[in-house]
Amino acid sequence: MIPSDRRLFFKQAASLAGLAALSSPLDMLAAAPPQKMWFDISLAEWSLHKTIFTEKKITNLDFPGVARKDFGIGIVEYVNQMFADKAQDFSYLHELVRRCNDNDVKSHLIMIDGEGGLGDTDTKAREKAVENHYKWVNAARFLGCKTIRVNAFGKGTAEEVSKAAIDGLSKLGEYGAQVGINVIVENHGSYSSNGAWLANVMKTVNMKNVGTLPDFGNFCVKRANGAEWGSACVEEYDRYKGVGEMMPFAKGASAKTNDFDAKGMCTETDYTKMLKVVKDSGFTGIIGIEYEGNTLSEYEGIRATKKLLEKVGGAMR
Repeated sequence: MIPSDRRLFFKQAASLAGLAALSSPLDMLAAAPPQKMWFDISLAEWSLHKTIFTEKKITNLDFPGVARKDFGIGIVEYVNQMFADKAQDFSYLHELVRRCNDNDVKSHLIMIDGEGGLGDTDTKAREKAVENHYKWVNAARFLGCKTIRVNAFGKGTAEEVSKAAIDGLSKLGEYGAQVGINVIVENHGSYSSNGAWLANVMKTVNMKNVGTLPDFGNFCVKRANGAEWGSACVEEYDRYKGVGEMMPFAKGASAKTNDFDAKGMCTETDYTKMLKVVKDSGFTGIIGIEYEGNTLSEYEGIRATKKLLEKVGGAMR
C-alpha cells in the first residue's frame, strides 16, 4: 500500500537576518552570498560507489552528511543498489530522513537498477518490472524525493522496444502520478542512448510526470559482441545532439565526468558547449554530479566536477 500520511519536511535555509546588523553597505556586499546560478547542484551517490561498495568507508545512511560536510552540497540522488533491501523498511527510511534533516539536505531522486527493464518485449516480464518499481515509488515519496530514475531496456528491434517502453512507462507513470512521483529515463545504453528514439518514446507517452534524465556521457548505442555493459563501445550517439533531444522532457540532468585537464576542464565532454545546450532549452532545475573516473579519487573527482559546474555554469548569464 502507498503510505498516505508520511509527509516530510526539510529545514529552511539559515536565516539572513544577521546581515542587517553589519556596520556598512560595503560590509554587506562583502558578506553577501554568491549569486545563485541558473541551476542547482546535487550529488549522485554513484560518485561514491567505490567508497561505499569496495572500501566500505561509508554507508548509504552516511551519504547525506558526507554530501553536506565534505562537499557543501545540499541535494542528493540515491542509488537503490546502496540500500536494495530497505525499500519497505520504514524504520530505516525514517533514519535516512533524520540524517537529511540533521544536515539540511534535500532528497531529489532514487536511481533504480536491477528491477527489470520497462521496455522488455515480454509482456509478463515487463508487467513484473513495473510492479517491482512500486516499492521504490513509495520509498521515494517517504524520503521526500520528487523522482525515480528507471531503465527502458528491452531486447528486440527499435520499434518493438519502443512500443514496450511506452507501455511500461505509461503504467508506472500512472502509479507514480497517484503520489506525485516523476518517472524518468536516463540514456543508459542501447536504444535509450539514442536521443531521437527516447524523445519519440516521451512524446508518445505524453505524461507530465514521465520524462528524461539526460546524462552528459552515456551515449554508447552499441558495444562489442552485442553486450549491454563492460565491452568496448563501437558506436556512439552524438552527446550534444542527444542531450538537446532529451532536454524538452528533462526533470534533471547528470553531469558525468571521468578525467580533467590541467585547467580543470572535463576531457571527454566540452562543458561550455554542453551546458549551453542545457541552458538554451530553458532548463533551470537540478544537475547532479556523477564522477566515474579513476585518475582522481572519488572525493577529488566530485570536488573537481563541482568546481567545473560552478565555473562554466556561473559564467552563463
